[in-house]
Amino acid sequence: VAESFFRAAPPLRDRDRVAGDLAAFVARHAGRGGGGGRLAGVVCVTSGGTTVPLEQRCVRYIDNFSSGQRGAASTEYFLKAGYAVIFIYRRGSKQPYCRFLPEDSFVDLFELGEESDIQVPESHAAVVKTAIRNYRKAIDEGLLLKLPFTTIFEYLQLLQMVGTAMNCLGHQGMFYLAAAVSDFYVPWESMAKHKIESASGPLNMQLNQVPKMLFILRKQWAPSAFCVSFKLETDPDILLQKAEAALRKYGMNVVVANELANYKDVVVMVTSNGRTTVRRPSKEDDVEEQLIDLLVEMHSEHIMQLNQDHQTCTS
Repeated sequence: VAESFFRAAPPLRDRDRVAGDLAAFVARHAGRGGGGGRLAGVVCVTSGGTTVPLEQRCVRYIDNFSSGQRGAASTEYFLKAGYAVIFIYRRGSKQPYCRFLPEDSFVDLFELGEESDIQVPESHAAVVKTAIRNYRKAIDEGLLLKLPFTTIFEYLQLLQMVGTAMNCLGHQGMFYLAAAVSDFYVPWESMAKHKIESASGPLNMQLNQVPKMLFILRKQWAPSAFCVSFKLETDPDILLQKAEAALRKYGMNVVVANELANYKDVVVMVTSNGRTTVRRPSKEDDVEEQLIDLLVEMHSEHIMQLNQDHQTCTS
């Protein structure tokens, strides 16, 4: 099923350039985390929601709810922890270090000075300076690679490329899959080429299930990576049950369960050893800060345990 999905999908734009950037990024950071204490590695963070086009020359589409806030915030905290980050993000979604900037017009960030020079108003100056400083540091040090998507076709092709590229990193790699991924889609070959005409009356459309790529990521693309997925539900009564089912079904190391009504305030980390509830201390804090801190610690322990097992086997 997955092979037929990729075979029929429209080719990813700039695929060769993306492949080259990925190969260079992974090669640069291979072998990271060889010191004592916490062992920082390379993490792929996915962020934002995928769209499902209804026409090949798309006018209408089905969208998934996600601002990208969690992925953007998490990327900041992974970078702070010393990780190199591959950030797969929805075009137009929240970006690392920019999530505190005004959501209104871009020009609201600037004002004209006395000699018509462009300035940042005092009300935004500190936030803008901090955003620029932190972002430039991550880029200049080669610690952040950004790969954009819009459609489900683009997203899954990028995930496949990143997964296979990171396979060589072994357990040093991590996947933090916070994107809101479509469960259903219209196959490209059965999609209308041009805009669907409303004059034709009611629209009946058959949607296919998107192949479950988590299992393939875990078993084929990057089987040794530390994998964290998310489960979002609107019904709290089934949330943890579905998170535990996903943990078993897809072989995840961690499933982060969150409820739509309070996803900014509390999450539950579900592992084979039990559940850990993470709450943000105040409205001024990010729940992602504590979440990433715990995941980094778990990943470090995971790496050290596997290294010890390998040494035992080879001694």
